[in-house]
Amino acid sequence: MGSRLVAGLLALTAAGGIVAGALLETGLPAPATQWAYIVIGVILPALGWLLAARRPEVRYGWLLLADGLCLGLGTLGVGLSARGGYPDLLVSSLNAAFAGFYGLTWIFVPLLFPDGRLPTRRWRPVAWISGAAIAVHTAGAVLMGADPYDMSTAPSSLAAALVAGVAQLVTWIMAVVVFCGLVVRWRRSGRDERGQYAWMVGGMAASLAGGVLLGLAIFGGVWEAALLGVVVVLGALPAAIGVAVVRHRLLDLRLGVRGSRLHLVFDMRPTVDEVLSDLGTALDDTPEPVEQVGRLAAAVRTGLEVTWAAVTLADGTRVVSGHESGPAALTVPVRGGLGRIECGPREAGRLTREDRRFLDALAVPAGLAIQSAALVTRLVNAQEAERRRIERNIHDGVQQQLVALIAGLELARATGGGPDLLAQLREQARQTLADLRSLAAGIHPPVLSQGGLVEAVEERCAGLPVHTTVTSAPGLRSRRFADEIEGAMYFTVSEAVANALKHAEATTIEVRLSQADGRLRATVADDGKGFDPGAALQRGLATLADRLDALGGGLDLDSRPGRGTRMNAWVPVDG
Repeated sequence: MGSRLVAGLLALTAAGGIVAGALLETGLPAPATQWAYIVIGVILPALGWLLAARRPEVRYGWLLLADGLCLGLGTLGVGLSARGGYPDLLVSSLNAAFAGFYGLTWIFVPLLFPDGRLPTRRWRPVAWISGAAIAVHTAGAVLMGADPYDMSTAPSSLAAALVAGVAQLVTWIMAVVVFCGLVVRWRRSGRDERGQYAWMVGGMAASLAGGVLLGLAIFGGVWEAALLGVVVVLGALPAAIGVAVVRHRLLDLRLGVRGSRLHLVFDMRPTVDEVLSDLGTALDDTPEPVEQVGRLAAAVRTGLEVTWAAVTLADGTRVVSGHESGPAALTVPVRGGLGRIECGPREAGRLTREDRRFLDALAVPAGLAIQSAALVTRLVNAQEAERRRIERNIHDGVQQQLVALIAGLELARATGGGPDLLAQLREQARQTLADLRSLAAGIHPPVLSQGGLVEAVEERCAGLPVHTTVTSAPGLRSRRFADEIEGAMYFTVSEAVANALKHAEATTIEVRLSQADGRLRATVADDGKGFDPGAALQRGLATLADRLDALGGGLDLDSRPGRGTRMNAWVPVDG
């Protein structure tokens, strides 16, 4: 909002100076030539405002605003000079703004086209020399105390006139150098860029020709030719920039039709904040991880207006928006090594440094989306693996026992089984019930629901064949937490204890439960042979680590060969 306000004030000041100066010079009713001057003159600040207000990070819009402001101040100075009665210093200072207008128009506007940056570092000396020449020319015009473009008036200071003249000559030389460089850029540009630079070359050539015509006309006193020169200088470059921007969609500006009616639509690419806001809403409404990555790729494609965009995950999964053809024109890695974002060429024009920064800004939510997708995928896979494990246990255990029990009952009914057969079937039914309860306890132990985390961990460790101690912080035994928190911590401890028995060959296991600093912690340490923590996490504890991560917690392993293992797990809790 602040940048738009500043851009609006600058544009209004420039336009106000142009209108006021032109009308002060001739008075009302103004001739048609003055109205033509006003209409052509306000194009420059209007175009600058349009670019600077919508895309404040692009310097080119601000450059056009500065150029338009110089034009407005210079025109106001001419109007005040024509009216008379104003301080000479004020009038000469305003008139001197024309030096800035011509310098910016003929040097910096074409040099910094189209994004407000130098083409290469080699142009820095030209920019510095030109800036110094424009400043000296402006200062000399102020010290002269008269209109520097009115050659019929003798300068009040010969030294100031000489300095201003030399600076003006340097400005002209730099303008020719910039024009030659613009021609070279046009000749060397690709097919998509050549049309953009062609308009700029044409506008620059016309503007320089208008300047020459203006100077000769003033010297010769041919005011009709001078008027034509003024019109060409004022309108050539803004017209060329406007056509290049609209026709070739430079700086994300285009002309089109909206709805069922004909409109002039100046519509630009959304800003980074707008894309991030829309992307965040889209990701919240999209639960499927692959679809989230697809939404991200579509946001990149729409935001940069490229032919295609792709998001590639670290595991090789690749989601493409649009029709992928040819190599990627721009690639940005996602933070954390989670993947990369690629995009093809622009639908019109070329990708710029602004596009690179735009894509860098999207890399942050891209990382979050990819990380979320990977986490959800692992959790879904873990749930599917757990479902299959329970299915196998039921199929291989309880189901077979129930089948045998039914067969025994059928046999007893057919043969009129005696007390021994019935007793056998009753014992078989009891064993099946015990196995079913054990299976249910493996899914969610009853003691965890009834007695809480500490009691469940103590029961889990009570029957272990090695010396095991369980300690808990005071007051933790009577404290209850959410079911998902207690379940995650219980199964994490169970898995760590099982690993210590099966893999580490431990003889002593220590389990400690604590709560501090808003976290519920579980530590399991053993004196076993140790192992590679990375490999271990990829096996049994990977699923539990994802489960803790989904709750906002984490899991760390500290292990060395021959030094035992220590596992630390935690989840955030209230209080």
